[in-house]
Amino acid sequence: MIKKVFSIFLCAVLIMLSVICVCAEETSGGGKPSVSAGAAVLYCVNDGQIYFAHNENNKMKNASTTKIMTALLALEAAAEENKQVSFTEEMVSEGSSMYLKVGDVVTLRDLAVGMLTCSGNDAANAAAIAIDGSKDAFAKRMNSRAKQLGMKNTNFVTPSGLDDDNHYSTAYDLALLMAYALENPDFAEITSQKAIKVDFIKPQDRSLTYANHNRLLSLYPDCIGGKTGYTQSAGRCLVTAAERDGLRFVCVTLSDRDDWKDHAALYDYGFENYKYCACDDTDFYLEIPVAGGESETVTVGSDRKYGIVLKQEEKEQIQRTVYMDNFLYAPVKDGDYLGKVVYTLHGKVIAENPLQAMSYS
Repeated sequence: MIKKVFSIFLCAVLIMLSVICVCAEETSGGGKPSVSAGAAVLYCVNDGQIYFAHNENNKMKNASTTKIMTALLALEAAAEENKQVSFTEEMVSEGSSMYLKVGDVVTLRDLAVGMLTCSGNDAANAAAIAIDGSKDAFAKRMNSRAKQLGMKNTNFVTPSGLDDDNHYSTAYDLALLMAYALENPDFAEITSQKAIKVDFIKPQDRSLTYANHNRLLSLYPDCIGGKTGYTQSAGRCLVTAAERDGLRFVCVTLSDRDDWKDHAALYDYGFENYKYCACDDTDFYLEIPVAGGESETVTVGSDRKYGIVLKQEEKEQIQRTVYMDNFLYAPVKDGDYLGKVVYTLHGKVIAENPLQAMSYS
């Protein structure tokens, strides 16, 4: 049982450890920006909180931002079997294209590239049919995954996002989707590239380089990816992500005539007013006396990294305290939980990292 804060010879250690966790550099904050979007959200991936919202749960047409889901599912299927896809007449689509022709052969991963760069509707259709046999069957897969992610106000009908009265999402739901998709290494790598070359399997001598429609990769230094969308009915839709000093945001705007500017303004607001605080205790080690055992001491440490998001002005107000007994009684086994590191703000616990026996014999 944990009895008290370290005392006696451990007091000096506590004083040394009462430092503030390493945080992002402080900057001066500003007021919330205004946006021209029909719906918008600034979602923090680190803590799952919303830091700006406007009609974030309104069901709206979301155009080709749909391809975030389609590309993710294609990449997941490719990880199991990156099969070759022969492009057929059934896969042909109107609108934006990666210029596939009937008889062309590419991989599932190549199709994801086509979706996430030049927003190929043909690539989306090809992936859907290759994976599930039809676009309708693939839509069921999309909606099943959306439900798993908590996208409560979303319904997918097409893999490409072409207009359909029953095809819709929300700014908040799309933020959840983008945050999840970025956990996939292939998705994160592809969406971060300004241009990607695809070498066709058939015809063998065909190679095309696809430019990413997401201009924010060039306009905003911290942007790490995103997906554009547009139809006349949906208007301009944009989902992006940005990260600075460990703090990651996803920004979504729907029906927004000035989306590049709005995303930059929302990211500026987020990064200027909030910071990511890495409560990392993996470098914390102490030798604690043990009574009644073969060894006189046990090494205690933590293998956990934890992070929190705070307002800039709260940086100097975090308290870090180690709770543990002054000595232990045998038996002690490797992995036994023996104490904890507690982070508090205004007297409220905001994070805890357990301490456990790291070596004992």
